[in-house]
Order: sequence, then C-alpha cells, then structure tokens
Amino acid sequence: MKNIRNNARLAEPPPAGAVCEVRRHGLGMAAILATGTFAVGTDAYIIAGFLPEMAQTFAVSNAAAGQSLTVFAICYAVMSPILATLTTKLPRRPLLIAALVLLSAANIFGSLSSTLWQLLGARALAAFGAAIYTPNAGAVAARLVSQEQRGRALSIVIGGLTLSTALGVPLGSLASHWLGWRAALMIVSGLSLLAAVGIGWSLPKLSGQAAVPLKERLVVVRHPGVRSVLLLTILGMGATYTVYAYSLPVMAEVGVNRPEAVFMLFLYGVGAVFGTLASGHATDRYGPRRILFANYAMMTTAFMLFASTVGQDHLLTVLVAGFASFFWGATSFAQTPPQQHRLIALEPKQSALVLSLNASAIYIGIGLGTMLGGIAIIHGAQAIFLTAGAIAICAFLYVLGT
Repeated sequence: MKNIRNNARLAEPPPAGAVCEVRRHGLGMAAILATGTFAVGTDAYIIAGFLPEMAQTFAVSNAAAGQSLTVFAICYAVMSPILATLTTKLPRRPLLIAALVLLSAANIFGSLSSTLWQLLGARALAAFGAAIYTPNAGAVAARLVSQEQRGRALSIVIGGLTLSTALGVPLGSLASHWLGWRAALMIVSGLSLLAAVGIGWSLPKLSGQAAVPLKERLVVVRHPGVRSVLLLTILGMGATYTVYAYSLPVMAEVGVNRPEAVFMLFLYGVGAVFGTLASGHATDRYGPRRILFANYAMMTTAFMLFASTVGQDHLLTVLVAGFASFFWGATSFAQTPPQQHRLIALEPKQSALVLSLNASAIYIGIGLGTMLGGIAIIHGAQAIFLTAGAIAICAFLYVLGT
C-alpha cells in the first residue's frame, strides 16, 4: 500500500483528518482483527488437544478422527477463492462479523454431533466462516497501515492464530479434560461471538472491491512469482501439520505423559507467537527471502530433534521435546508474514485475492500434511517426525533454488 490514494477505490473516501487518524491507529485495529483470528485459530487447532477423547467418543481410530482437521483444511482451501469472489463487493465490517457468527454456529453444531459424519459436516461449515474471515482480516489490516508497517500489521493479525496455539489449544485441552470436548467447542463458539462484537464496535467502514469473475481472479496464479510463493506455502505447512494433529498420541509413544504433552503444546504456541512477531519485524528489515531460508533450516532441525527422542531417557526426552516444540511452533508460523508480504508486493491491487489464495495454500498444506501424518503414524513416532523433516528439507531446498 504505497499511500492512501491507492486505496481510494477500495475504501469509502474519508476526510483527510480521518485518514491520518485511521493510519495512526492502524496497528491497534490490526490487534482487534487478531481477536478474530484467535477465535479462528482456536477452532482450527483445538482438535489436536482432545483428539484421543473425540476418537473414543465416536469409536474410531486417532487417524480417522484426525481427518476432521483434513476436512476443515480442504474445505477451506477450496472455498477461500470462491468466497473471495462472491463477497468481494460487500463492505468489510459486516462481512467479517458474519464470518465469525457462522464460525460460532458451526461450533455449536459440532458440539451437538452424535456421529463422526455429523462432526465432519460441522467442520466443513466452520471452514467456510474461517475462509471468509482470515484473508479479509489480513487484507483490511494491510489497508489500514503504511507500506513500512505492513509486515508488522500482518504479523499481528496472524499473531491471533499463533496466540490461539499458545493459549487456546492448551486451555481447550484442559477444558475438554474437565468438561468434555463438546464443552470446549462451545467455548470456541463464545470466543467467535466476542470477536464479532469487538470488530463491530471498533472497525471503521471499508467498502469492498470491484467485482471480478473467479476466472479472471485466478489469472494471478499465472504469475510465476505467485505460483512459487504458493507452492512454498504448501510445502512449509505440510511439514508442520504432518505431526500436529497427532501430537498427543505421538508424544505418548515417545514417553511424554498427558500433562507434559499439553505443556509441549503450550511451548509450541509460545514459539509460534514469538516466531510470528519476530518474523514480521525481520521481514520489514531484512526482506522475506532471508527469513524463509533461515526458517526452514530451523524447522528441519526441530523435527530431527523430535526423532532423536525415540528410545531415550524420560528426562532427556522431555527436555529435548520441549526445546524442539518451541522451535517447531516458531518456524511453523514465522513463514506466514514473509509469504504474505511477498504476495502483496507481487500483486498489490489484488491483495485480498492473493492472501485468500495463500490461505488456500496453507490449508492445502494442512490437509496433505494431516493425511501423510495419518499414514506415517501407523509406522510409529519416529516415522512421522522423519516424514515431517523430509518435507521441511524440501521447503529449504526450494527457497535455496528460487
């Protein structure tokens, strides 16, 4: 966003004084948008915190229950560009509120599910709400700040997702332990409604963009740079989510008990918050490519450390797993701000679209990673860690070669 004039056709033209006021508080508004991504992230990732209990409720295997994350991811990936096209002309504030209300309703339906198939339907509905909210929240945040602050604004919005892994998922795991996993989904429903109220109260009026047919929108994928960025997103997120959905049963296999495993998820989330915020600042200062290069090197190292814990002494396993969990989380989420930064730089006039495509790529990676993890877990913990590490190496080599 080079200056406010570039956004004249995207937003309702405010007075000059209002422009200054909006831009002065742009990062604060990004933080409010992050409350919505916190709700979305908690919804998307919380299942990892009670996967074994949910599998037991529906009398299915952990791998089968884990496909609820795959359904969410694939539906999100498919619907994100379609919904971006259908909603492009709508004002941003009511659109974001409606997305969060839909997410809330989906979690209520999920909590009332009596079969796995009903739950999968609820997860698909939740994906629709998330697919509307997340890319539009990022695009709105980018519109509310100067170009120099764009990386920080994006990192704040994505920080809502990462904070959900630090607090939402472990707290959800504890809530499911004491109250049941159904109650945990009801809590997510309440979070979504609170975020909707906050956005309705504080976000300025912003109009949508000019309508562009889906076929024309997808023309941006022909841009070699855009394709390159999206493929890297799929690889990086695929590496991360090969393990994530199955983290509790995998941790148990290497000798980490349930309370310790919940703490590992907390460390993952703390690392995710650190990685996102540090990545945003570093991207603004050093550029995205250098950050991505270092990121995938560290991600590969984290998975190799996990693999080394198999068969080790309990104390050593816990210490190494804790260290690896932090860097796993940091590198998982540090990749998103520089990727978004690269896409907006490539297609500044189609920021909402390219961010929605990147969100699709993220969830394609999540879906593929979860499916690979479901296969690898059959062969044990070390197999799943090595599979994730191999994908991370591919991402590292891809950055090196492009």
